[in-house]
Amino acid sequence: MDDSETLVRRATEAFNSGKPDEAQRLCEQGLARLPGDPVLHHLLAAVLFSRNAVAPAHAHIDVSLAKRPANAAARLLAARIARSEGNFDVALAHIDSAIAISPQREFFVEKARTLDQAGLRAQARESWRAILNVIPGHQEAAARLGRLAWEDGDPATAASLLAQAAAPGAPASVWFDLAVARQDLRDHAGAASAYRKAFELRPDHAEAALNLGIAMQEGGDVDAAMRAFAQAYRLRPQLFGSIAMALTSASHGRLWLDEDGLRRALAS
Repeated sequence: MDDSETLVRRATEAFNSGKPDEAQRLCEQGLARLPGDPVLHHLLAAVLFSRNAVAPAHAHIDVSLAKRPANAAARLLAARIARSEGNFDVALAHIDSAIAISPQREFFVEKARTLDQAGLRAQARESWRAILNVIPGHQEAAARLGRLAWEDGDPATAASLLAQAAAPGAPASVWFDLAVARQDLRDHAGAASAYRKAFELRPDHAEAALNLGIAMQEGGDVDAAMRAFAQAYRLRPQLFGSIAMALTSASHGRLWLDEDGLRRALAS
C-alpha cells in the first residue's frame, strides 16, 4: 500500500498529466487513511478547483491551512478560490499572508488581479504599474494598464501599453482593446489590423467583425467593410441596426433606403 508521500507524488503526476479523475481518486484514497493530511487536502483542493468544484475546494484548503497556516502556496490557492467566490477581502488577506511568507512575483500578480476584479481601480493600477516596473515585458500588466488608461479617456497611453501587450500569445481581448484605442486615435489602418487579429483568434467575435467593418469604412474601403459587416451579421443578426447606422452615418458609407435589400446584401 502506498504511503502518503507516494500518493501525493502519483496524484501530482496525474494532475499535471491532465488526468484529474485519477488525481482526485488518489487524494481521496489517501485521505481515507490519513484524514488530516494537509498536503493531500491542498492537492485535492487544487484538483477540485480546476474542475470548478469551488465549495468543496474551499473546504479542503481550509483544512490544509488549519494544519499549515504558513504555507504560501496554500494561501495563494485559498486566495484564488475566494476571488472566484467574490470574497475579495478574504482573497486579499490570503495574498498578503502569502507575500509576507514568501514574496514571489506570482503573488503580486494575483493581488493586482484581485484588486482589479474588486473594482479598486486606483490600487489595481498601482499594483499593475509596480509589476510592469519590475518586469517591463509583463503582458498582463501592460494589457490591464492599457485598458484602464482607455477607460480613463487616454487612448494614446492605452494604445502604447496595449501594443506592448499584443505580443505572441496575447488573447483576442488584448487585440480588440488595442483596436478600440487606435480607432479612437483615428488610426483606421492600425485599428483594422488589430481587429483582424482579434477575429482570427476568435472567429465568433461578432463585435470584432462589426468594428473591423467600421474601421475599413472609415479608411475608405467600403467593399472590404461590407464583407466584414456580412461576417458580423451572420454571427449575430441582431447587429443589423448597428451595421445600417454605420453604413449611413460614416463619411465613406452607403445609403440604404431598402432594409430588405441591405439584409440580402449582408446575407449573400
